[in-house]
Amino acid sequence: MSKLNFTKRAIEALPFTTNGQKLYRDAALRGLGVRVGKSSKVFFVEGQVNGRTRRVSLGRADVLGVEEARRRALGALSDMVGGIDPNQEKRRLVQETITLAQAFSGFFDVRIDMTKGSVDAYGRTRDLYLRDWKRSPITAISRQMILKRHQRIGAEHGQVTANNVMRHLRSVYNVTAAAYDEFPPNPVAILTQARAWFPERRRRGAVPAHELPAWWAAVMEEPDHSRDFLLIALFTGMRRNEIASLRWDYIDLEGRALHIPKTKNGDPLDLPLADFMVELLRSRRAETGTSPWVFPSSGKTGHLVETKKFTARVAARSGVAFTLHDLRRTFITIAENQDIPHYALKRLLNHRLTGDVTAGYIVSQPERLRGPVEAVAGRILELSKSGPKGGQYAA
Repeated sequence: MSKLNFTKRAIEALPFTTNGQKLYRDAALRGLGVRVGKSSKVFFVEGQVNGRTRRVSLGRADVLGVEEARRRALGALSDMVGGIDPNQEKRRLVQETITLAQAFSGFFDVRIDMTKGSVDAYGRTRDLYLRDWKRSPITAISRQMILKRHQRIGAEHGQVTANNVMRHLRSVYNVTAAAYDEFPPNPVAILTQARAWFPERRRRGAVPAHELPAWWAAVMEEPDHSRDFLLIALFTGMRRNEIASLRWDYIDLEGRALHIPKTKNGDPLDLPLADFMVELLRSRRAETGTSPWVFPSSGKTGHLVETKKFTARVAARSGVAFTLHDLRRTFITIAENQDIPHYALKRLLNHRLTGDVTAGYIVSQPERLRGPVEAVAGRILELSKSGPKGGQYAA
């Protein structure tokens, strides 16, 4: 490491390197140096903090004068003598200026594999439920603030929503904290420590077998697009967003199969199509013309998004209260009553075969699901048109 008396002319005369960096020290002030690279010259100061060497960048030499560099170096050296690590102080200051909105943006930059539905859900958390915190430093969110906001959201928007908002915030905070060596503990942890999470009960709704004929009759009175949407939901057990964003290039009518490259859990969905579904989709293909979507729309997405209106119409007309996810549960309940094997049931719903050693050895072939798919479709048609015997799903 070379020494020289730092002056403006001496610094400007230092040659840029062709490879790597070269360090020069100031002969007048011990600890001050300049780091020269291929295209830059940067002042730095080096000193001891509690017995450990620390090097702190002061600024570019083409912007910072020599005297100003010496002044900053003296300040940094004084802090080091007092046990203050300037680098840690810089990180602390950066941490304290990261707003909640910036933290969410950084989270989205890291979690590039998130589905659109998940991105939208996190966006609602930021823009609706935590809107007044967006410009606040994320490290300024206290445990008491978390407790109060969680209770308020629960009272105003529902307990499940309150829990989901805090889960979103917890994830964003963790990803932000991972970028720094020292970051305050996640304040959302107070909900676990205080046992303040709202209890959640899994919904168990499904269309009862004895109500399927009334539901079916009401669906048949719907316009083609809403009728077909609800029938696809019942005959495949697919999620609402998967059906709404279904593309024709995901469907092989000749091969009587469906392939969605990426679903909610990040996995593809491969299903054979029952004969009833093939005929339904052929009719839809003729109606949609050149649109790439099975359910096209004039909205900005190009495909159907809103389903509440027609589900409400069918519920009112039939007297059967249901949600689209109830149709998914109805599908799998009927499937289970056909004595379809457990692993086949999980594949039909596109649930991962995790937590089971045996499942890890199974290579699932979609064509093996054709028999179960036809069996479920046949039972749905039987129940829906003629009504069940004894009020049961089973054959």
